[in-house]
Amino acid sequence: MRLQAAIFLIATSGVLAGSVAIKSAVFQKETSSSYLELVPLKPLSLSAFTLCMRVATELKGEREVILFAYRTRDFDELNLWRELDGRLAFYLSGEGVFFDVPQLGALETHLCASWDSSSGAATIFMDGKKSLTKIYKKGHSIRSGGTVIIGQDPDTYLGDFDANQSFVGEISDVNMWDHVLPASTIQDIYSGKRGPRGNVFDWENIDLKIRGSVDVVTYEL
Repeated sequence: MRLQAAIFLIATSGVLAGSVAIKSAVFQKETSSSYLELVPLKPLSLSAFTLCMRVATELKGEREVILFAYRTRDFDELNLWRELDGRLAFYLSGEGVFFDVPQLGALETHLCASWDSSSGAATIFMDGKKSLTKIYKKGHSIRSGGTVIIGQDPDTYLGDFDANQSFVGEISDVNMWDHVLPASTIQDIYSGKRGPRGNVFDWENIDLKIRGSVDVVTYEL
């Protein structure tokens, strides 16, 4: 009996030690005031990036949805959108690059966007599957000194929000790197394998500032 009890305790402690607490941001309704501010680990002075997140939304129809917004005083440095027609796009200080991919929905999607300035190569990954490559903003660089938010699109620096563009749904596991991840690494992250944490944003250790009505919930994985 003592041996069985010891084995049970060891097994239980191993399960508990292996559990991971996951936090998730829930945006319950359209607003023009609620958002999350993400505090980066390093300045966003970037000539390449990979941005990943897990996202679910029930917003349908011809409606823009902002997924990620990084703005400096005068420019939208990096914005990730679901467009009116359902395409995904990201914008680097001007015209965007668009991808005709499956629609986001209520079932969680693992979404990544990557870009490299030297080649201009831009791609989207959805649930580990890579889009075609497009050439976009070759030679461009992303400037530091701004603020990253989730939930709103700031038309001025942290202001002029439009409820009709706000995010409604759930976002988690937001990670960002200052380089392009290999496709195999993105596929591993999607499938739940332990991969590298973001060196610009690391969701497991991120400093989140809640503005307005946003619920951050935690569950065990």
